[in-house]
Formats: sequence, C-alpha cells, structure tokens
Amino acid sequence: MPRQRSFDDLGTPLRDVTFCVLDLETTGTSPVTSMITEIGAVKLRGGECLGTYQTMVNPGCAIPPRITVITGITESMVADAPRIESVTPSLLEFIGDSVVVGHNVRFDLSFINATLRAQDRQRLPNRSIDTLALARRLLRPEVPNCRLHTLADRFRLDHQPSHRALDDALATGDLLHLLIERAAAMGATGLDDLISLPTMAGNPEASKLGLTEGLPRAPGVYMFRGRSGAILYVGKASNLRSRVRSYFSSDQRRMVSQLLRQTSTIEHRVCANGLEAAVLEIRLIHAHLPRFNKQGTTSNRYRYVKLTLHERFPRLSIVRQPSNDGDLHLGPVSSTRQARLIVEAIHTAVPIRRCNARIPSGPSSPRPTRDGLCTAAQLRVAACPCSGTVDEADYSKSVAFLIDGIVKNPNSLLDRLGERMTTLAAEERYEEAADMRDRASALSLALSRRRKFEAIRRAGDILFTVDGVHMRIIDGLLHHPLLPPAPRESSFPTALPDTPPSRSDADEMLCIVNWISANAHRMTLECVTGPLAEYAEPVREFSAGHKGTGRHAVWRGQRRETSADSLASARPSSIAADA
Repeated sequence: MPRQRSFDDLGTPLRDVTFCVLDLETTGTSPVTSMITEIGAVKLRGGECLGTYQTMVNPGCAIPPRITVITGITESMVADAPRIESVTPSLLEFIGDSVVVGHNVRFDLSFINATLRAQDRQRLPNRSIDTLALARRLLRPEVPNCRLHTLADRFRLDHQPSHRALDDALATGDLLHLLIERAAAMGATGLDDLISLPTMAGNPEASKLGLTEGLPRAPGVYMFRGRSGAILYVGKASNLRSRVRSYFSSDQRRMVSQLLRQTSTIEHRVCANGLEAAVLEIRLIHAHLPRFNKQGTTSNRYRYVKLTLHERFPRLSIVRQPSNDGDLHLGPVSSTRQARLIVEAIHTAVPIRRCNARIPSGPSSPRPTRDGLCTAAQLRVAACPCSGTVDEADYSKSVAFLIDGIVKNPNSLLDRLGERMTTLAAEERYEEAADMRDRASALSLALSRRRKFEAIRRAGDILFTVDGVHMRIIDGLLHHPLLPPAPRESSFPTALPDTPPSRSDADEMLCIVNWISANAHRMTLECVTGPLAEYAEPVREFSAGHKGTGRHAVWRGQRRETSADSLASARPSSIAADA
C-alpha cells in the first residue's frame, strides 16, 4: 500500500516530485452504482514521462448507450478484460508514493476509494492535485471554460483528450506542466505551494504571493511591514512558508484582508525551535505593538490585585504597578474587570474589610471609629475595623489565612467558593451561582498563574537541550545571544523578594512554562540551580460559561490542571489570551 507523504515531503521542489496523472472511464457518475471500465495513468517527474499504465476493466454490468456514445467503449471491448479486483494490485503498485493528479480528481479518487473499500482495503493515502481547480484560478480569464478539451485546444497541448483514459491522462499531464509554469510566477515552488494555490490564487492580493517566495520551510517568526516600514503584524510558525502563504487563502477575515492590502514586505527570522520562536514573537510584539496583533499588545490594561500588608488592617486594591512597600500582589491579570472578579472572589472567601476608610497605624494608635458598621459588615460578609468593633488579633488571623491561600494553599480559598456555589445551586439561585463561578474561575486562573511564575523563577538558571539545541532560562526568561533583550519597565521593582513579574515578563514566563509542560519529554536537563518541580495538588479549576444558563451554569467540580498552550498555535501566549 502506498505510504502517505510526510510534512517534509510537501516542501519538496516540484521538479523532484513524482506525479501520477490518473483518469478513469466509468459506466456513470456515482461510485456507489457505477463501475470502472477503463484506467489510464502516466507517471511524471521533472517534466519527463517515467511510464504509462492502461487497462480495460470488465465492469460486470451493462454499459449504458449514452456512455458508449461519449467514450466509444462497448461491451464487447470489455468482455474479456480483467475485473477490478485483479487490476487493483498493479494499479496501486504503479501509483506508489506519487502525488495523484486528475482533472476533477475527486471524481477519479471517489471510484478508486470505493473499489478499495469494497475489497476491505484502506483508502488511498496519497496527496492529490486537481488541475481543474488550478485552471480555474490561473487560467479562467483566458478561456470560456475550464474543460479539459477546451484547455487542450486553447493552449495547444501536445496530447488531445478523447474521452479515453490514457489519452485524457496524457493531456492532463501536459496541462499540469503548463499550470506549474504559471504557478511559479506566484511563488509556488514546492508541493505544498501547489496544493494550496487554488484557495490562494483567488485572493484580491494574490499578486503579493511573490513576497513569500524566499520564506523557508522552518520554524521562526514572520513580520508584515507596511510601506513606511512599520511592523503591522508579528506571528510565529513551525513552517514559515506554509503559514504566511495561508493568509492568502480565499476564506478571508476582514482584518486579514486589510493586513494584506497594507503589506509591502514580509520579513522573517528562522529560529532553532518553537520555544525560541514563541519568545521572539512575544518580545517583538511588546517592543513594537503592531496594530494588527490583538493579543500581546494590551499589556497596558494589565492590572494587579494588592493586599496592603503595610496597613494596620490590610485590604485589597487594584493597581497598575506593584509597589515596593512589602505588600502582597497577585497578577498581572488581563483587565480591571478580571481584577474586580478576583477581589469579589476573595471577599467571598475571606471576610476582610471592604471599606477604604483611613485607619491610624501603629499598635499604640487609638482604635478607629466610625458611626456604625459599613454596609458589607451589616450584611455579615466583611469585617469593619473602622467601626472599632473588630479585634485586631482576629483580623490578623483572617489575613494570615488569605496570605496562606495565595502563597501556599490556593484550594483553601477555592474550596470555600465551591461550597458557596453548591449552596446557591441547591437553593435554585442559579444566576448567583453562575456569578460565583465566574469569580472563582478568575481567582483560580490567577492563582494557577502565580504558581507558574513562582516555579520558573524559583528554578533559577536552567540549562537544557532540546533536539540537539542548547537553551538557557534565567529567572524565568529565555537567554539567547541572537534574541533581542526582553522589554524592561523602568519603574518596576525587580530587587524585591516574591515580586510578581512585570507586565512584559509575565507573557514570556507563561509561554516558557507552558512550553516546558508540553515538551518536557523532548528536553534533556543539563543543569539547574534551583528546584524545578510542580505542585502535587493542582489548583482547583472552575468551568467558565455564559450567565443565565440555568442549571448548566453551576460549577462542574473539575479538579484538573489547565492544559498547556500549543506552540503550533499562530497566536502568542499572553495574559489576555488566557483570560
């Protein structure tokens, strides 16, 4: 049985690809009710004919008169011919590993696969090229239609079709060579280019396909630049050429069409592996903020949730940047809205104060006073130290529980939220249960990320090898002499212990941690200066969904680690992308 070509084979130059041009004559158009009467095939490589294959086939049924009129094949011509079961082995041997070509190749392959299925064989795994689809994209303006007879006559092909299998296959082979010449003008030099060209050539910006001609089939980062030289979009790919050319597919989103219209040059940089490509992409996005990149360009919206440990009665607040006064921070998170959900979740789990009244500091300071309890305290969902009715030692215990939940035992906080959700659901208060689930989900994600940041930074200096390439991570960031330095935030405190990552570092750390989780089996650890391990107990996860979905809005009780992001994705890993 022929083997299916690998992804590397697809990048083979067209001159080195072996094509098997196939044509069938049949008793009708349906592979279910019709049978094959003749098979013709020609094998081509580098413009030369390597051999031909032709045989009549006894269909085992009558040939309709209208088919005889079209093809000239009569029942007497196939009476002594072999049945398809006898022909199949030699046909498969002739096809081998070649790329199957046909004019409306789906028709021919449907009959071949129906035959294989009837014989309990596997489907034909070979790649295929449809000269009809290519002709419609490359030749349609020059001809009244794209029938094989019309094209052979208009372009004076060496062989003329006659509704006989081998003649039609030879004519289709001539057409294939013509189409390959036309496709070369659009930068199609490899098999993958030719296969994808029918969907690309119809793009309004197809004339710019030539910009992709120099792109290699290797992992790396690509950049679309405008006429002024500004970077419009940055992306990463495991196969640069294939990924960039896919933007010219006829199924276009509006933003992609605008991007292609404004692009004047496409630059690239080959990387050793997916990790280097992912990190380079993130750093370039943070450095240039390309306007067509949605994710990775909104770090100015990132926020931190701060527990004000420097105050006598600590409280929660949402800040743009961490402070250097010893407070405990959680984040960054993708937006103020996410930060508010986290604050609401913590307030539900731990009854610390919600009011913002100024409280004198110091153990000898007078007890704070106010006229009555605040609203949250009256509802018994928060402490109100500003009223002077809260014991400082008891309040410290609540704060210690919260700190332990953030730093060491996140499930101690999340379990309380889960219990609250279960209670609300039991009382059929599904909307409130859904709101609680959203808050718990936001807190769970933030605590899970905090663990990832802590794990990669705690490891210190990590030296490892992947696919024969040496890589080094120091304090959670990738160090490579050819990479641009990570963007720095000048006002960000970096010398403090347990400092959360900056907004620019957070995206890179998430990317690295997720990559290591997904590719640990490929890594050979050479040296590490600190512990490199994961927590045995995963952070409790909550299912996110839409509000107002009744019973389906209730927490599902999942307790599994969030799956790692795939580096094959075209989008960068970022705080915003995970939100």
